[in-house]
Amino acid sequence: MRRRKARLRTVALIGIDGSGKTTQAHRLADALTAAGRPARYRRNASGRRWLARLAHRLGRPDAQRLVGRDGVLAVESVLRWLAIAIALISCLLTGRTAVMDRYSACQYASIRAHGGQRWERLARAGYRLFPTPQVTFLLSVDPAEAYRRIEERGTDHETMGWLTAADTAYRALPEYPTFVVVDAGRPAEEVTEQIQAHLETWLPSSAPAGDDLGSVAAQARP
Repeated sequence: MRRRKARLRTVALIGIDGSGKTTQAHRLADALTAAGRPARYRRNASGRRWLARLAHRLGRPDAQRLVGRDGVLAVESVLRWLAIAIALISCLLTGRTAVMDRYSACQYASIRAHGGQRWERLARAGYRLFPTPQVTFLLSVDPAEAYRRIEERGTDHETMGWLTAADTAYRALPEYPTFVVVDAGRPAEEVTEQIQAHLETWLPSSAPAGDDLGSVAAQARP
C-alpha cells in the first residue's frame, strides 16, 4: 500500500549482454504507460560497441588495442554518466517514469570485469549524484546462453571470457542484495510477466480493474 502512494520515478534493468535488457525495458515502458503510469524507455549505453567498431575501422582488433584499458573505462564511464544524466533530467521535466536500460551498476560491473578496480572508486564518486532506482531488475542468464543470443542477432560480438567475467562482477557488487534477480534464461514472455507482476503494487490505486501491467501487456502483444 505504501508503494501505491509513492511515485514510481526510476526503474533500472541491468545484466550482461544478451540477457534481454532492451527487449524487457521497451515492454515495461509500454506497459506502464498503458496502465496509467506514463513512462519512457532510456538506453544508457557506454559507447563500448561504437568504440569497438571504430577500432576495427582503424585496423585494430578491439577497443583496448586502440585506446588502452584505462581509455576504454574512461570513455565508458563518461558516456554512460552523460546518458543517465540526460535521461533523468528529461523524465524529471516530463514527469514520466524513467525505464533505464542499464544504469550505474552496469559501469561498476564493467570496471570489475575489465580488471580496473582502481577506477571503481572514481566512477562511484561521479555516479553518486544519481538517485538509486526504486527497483533494479538484474536479468540473470547463463553466459553460454547469452553468447548464443548475441551470435544469433549478429549485430555485435562478445567473448565467453568477457560474459563470464561480467556475470561474476554483477554478483559481487555490494548492491547485489538489493537487486530483484530475474531468471532471464526463460522465454521472453515469462520474463516479462515476472517483471511486470513485481511492479503492479506501484500502479495507481485508482486504476480500473483489469488494467494491471500483466493484462495490459497481454493485450498489447500480438
